[in-house]
Amino acid sequence: MTANNHPTPLPSVFSPLAKALLDAFSEGVIVFDQEGKVSYANQQARDLGLDLSRPASDLMPALAELGGRLKPLRVGSLDLGEAMFIQGSVGPTTLAEREREAIVRSLDEHGWRLAETAKSLGISRTTLWRRLRAYGLHRDGRSKWAQAS
Repeated sequence: MTANNHPTPLPSVFSPLAKALLDAFSEGVIVFDQEGKVSYANQQARDLGLDLSRPASDLMPALAELGGRLKPLRVGSLDLGEAMFIQGSVGPTTLAEREREAIVRSLDEHGWRLAETAKSLGISRTTLWRRLRAYGLHRDGRSKWAQAS
């Protein structure tokens, strides 16, 4: 809270890596800010065909009918809003799997050019290299476990 009892202003956009992670979810994810406005929706959520310009109070009944689960978003004591998760298709289940999928998708989109990929994800090339090593990926797109041809 600020001195005038107003909520602390939040960034209006998510980092590219945060967006990539949200987009890697197999379920729809809609993030609402503190005022109940949609601040981000991944592709699975946008594919639902709902008017996401409407406030949360208007969207909640339709999202509840779809089996949506509402979770508060907090960092420490800071209230960031809420996220609605809507069941989707089977996909990665852990954050690491989702991150790996998001990185590989971005690498594919940028022709495995590391500088462009790192920039699009909002991370350094060094961080991208570390992630590639951690996930057992080679720069040429092969897994370190792939059979040599």
